[in-house]
Amino acid sequence: MKKYMFCFLLFVAASAVCLGIGFAITKDSVRPEEALPGATIETETVTEAQIVINQEEVEPVNAKGKEKFYLVAEDGYLLVLYQDKTTICLYTHMPIVDFPEEERGKLMEGIWFSSMIEVFNYLESYTS
Repeated sequence: MKKYMFCFLLFVAASAVCLGIGFAITKDSVRPEEALPGATIETETVTEAQIVINQEEVEPVNAKGKEKFYLVAEDGYLLVLYQDKTTICLYTHMPIVDFPEEERGKLMEGIWFSSMIEVFNYLESYTS
């Protein structure tokens, strides 16, 4: 029994020494970060110069310009075009043959989406 008690105390002592050495080595390497002068943190409140007075007249960023997306098949692959139907937004590299026959007809004509998230959700629903 004495032998086990001696081994246990030796283990506890060795563990305490290792923890002490580890603490001594790392205590100087951990320093609190200092704020950079002029840096803005995302959680800060809005300054008065950034407040919008005519809030009801402000449009969201995606409501201006090219807010709709057009998914269409060209040369056997799907492309995402902007609202003008000429500017390519995204090459999907997805062959049209991966879609069911009824969806191929729709994709040949083109399908409108109001956001890129809707495009991704549509593509994911047929590819997964």
